[in-house]
Amino acid sequence: MPADWLWGLVGGVMIGSAAAIYLLGNGRIMGISGIIGGLVDGSARSQWAERGAFIAALVLVPAMMHAFAATPPQTHLTSNLALVLGGGFLVGMGTRIGSGCTSGHGVCGISRLSLRSILATGVFISVGVLTVALLRAVGE
Repeated sequence: MPADWLWGLVGGVMIGSAAAIYLLGNGRIMGISGIIGGLVDGSARSQWAERGAFIAALVLVPAMMHAFAATPPQTHLTSNLALVLGGGFLVGMGTRIGSGCTSGHGVCGISRLSLRSILATGVFISVGVLTVALLRAVGE
């Protein structure tokens, strides 16, 4: 079975490729918070097919990798599922309210050397590190 870092590398290449294709094909920066947020608040009704296809690919590609890979990656959730889902929801809401997006800043913004994106990504990572440290300190 490939090392965990190799699956991380494959995932990173896939995310980077998807972001580049989306930017080159549509002239817009990919950002999952913005894509879903635009569907939920109705501001992107004219783009529902494009956005729906993007979301479907997020589900289908890992399922296809798992089905067709000689040694599919294994996911081991070692944390409380409710905390993971709640944290994901809060990250999505926070980035949407802040008019940003973790994937849009982290992938597309940094690749364009956008100072705003570099700072936003630094904040995302710093808060994530702090959150993990706090949860470990309280025994989660």
